[in-house]
Amino acid sequence: MSKILIRGARILGGEPQDVLIDGETVAEVGTGIEAPDGATVIEAAGQILLPGLVDLHTHLREPGREDSETVLTGTKAAAAGGFTAVHAMANTFPVADTAGVVEQVWRLGKESGYCDVQPVGAVTVGLEGKKLAELGAMHDSAAGVKVFSDDGKCVDDAVIMRRALEYVKAFDGVVAQHAQEPRLTEGAQMNEGIVSAELGLGGWPAVAEESIIARDVLLAAHVGSRVHICHLSTAGSVEIVRWAKSKGWNVTAEVTPHHLLLTDELVRTYNPVYKVNPPLRTEADVMALREALADGTIDCVATDHAPHPHEDKDCEWAAAAMGMVGLETALSVVQQTMVDTGLLDWAGVADRMSFRPAAIGRLDGHGRPVSAGEPANLTLVDPAYRGAVDPAGFASRSRNTPYEGRELPGRVTHTFLRGRATVVDGKLA
Repeated sequence: MSKILIRGARILGGEPQDVLIDGETVAEVGTGIEAPDGATVIEAAGQILLPGLVDLHTHLREPGREDSETVLTGTKAAAAGGFTAVHAMANTFPVADTAGVVEQVWRLGKESGYCDVQPVGAVTVGLEGKKLAELGAMHDSAAGVKVFSDDGKCVDDAVIMRRALEYVKAFDGVVAQHAQEPRLTEGAQMNEGIVSAELGLGGWPAVAEESIIARDVLLAAHVGSRVHICHLSTAGSVEIVRWAKSKGWNVTAEVTPHHLLLTDELVRTYNPVYKVNPPLRTEADVMALREALADGTIDCVATDHAPHPHEDKDCEWAAAAMGMVGLETALSVVQQTMVDTGLLDWAGVADRMSFRPAAIGRLDGHGRPVSAGEPANLTLVDPAYRGAVDPAGFASRSRNTPYEGRELPGRVTHTFLRGRATVVDGKLA
């Protein structure tokens, strides 16, 4: 078994320490650790050592849309971004609404070897919102599904949502809701507000998100089950989640990196790279989301990595697909918006990007402390790095990033999956 000594890294931003990896686990943490014979030594002075990042919300597109992404290319992108585990969303072709499909995705993740892939099962058959999918069979499958979502579509029928919450309660599962009232967003192209009015684009009102969240936290409380809010994007949504948590209800929520940084003012460019679901909101919303992530109202950061081929984005705004790639830039955006602004320290980043998402997804072996005896799922980050984003260098098959040419801080230098390096010196191993 290989041995690796990481020398002088700041664990969770603390004082410099050495970390010895032996095989799949962390063997020793301390200062002045001697390198065993034959060990690889990584000089990590000035770098931050975090537990491997966990993404609750990734679109890997396989099966069915391998022109956008595959499990292999998506997990390479994840490793490059410092992730050791991702949750693969169910809106594939065919939809991941049966044990067979989730097991296929799970096995493809095992074969890729770049990070662990935990499939997310669909809530309803075909994401059609009419009939519950095989929730129990997916949970009992080899994939061991614990998170269920129709993401991309909202479970808008209150009775179906209640039944799903009741069903997953039996095995401590969670329903992750894409909060979008469909009738309120028909023909919507961007956030409803001053910019949409000036541009003459169909508006996507905040209440379309907030009304579904309000309903679902009430349903979760009534049933006594767990609900997770995907890609929360408005100040009003924050207040509803804060209220639900004050009641002691089992509600969690995520925010995407792009909703922490970008605003609807960018839509004035008519560049479809900024078209996303939910849409980019106002500066006031962005600031409310940052504060809520800092105070714990929002539990975690999730990328909503949504790759699209060139032709689906290089077109007029109205015809363009919604979504952005995000795995390879997520940590840099969080550093810029949360760490460099003083809202979170690196221990807080570890909490919001590893500990909490792993706990929400009930993911064993991830989101663990950097200490002796723990799995060596680790990410080493150089926070002093500054560089412009160049999508040509992405591991993802798609290039639809909103950050092309933008300077972002921080760079993942190494990622370890159970002691095996998947990224070395900023390059895929």
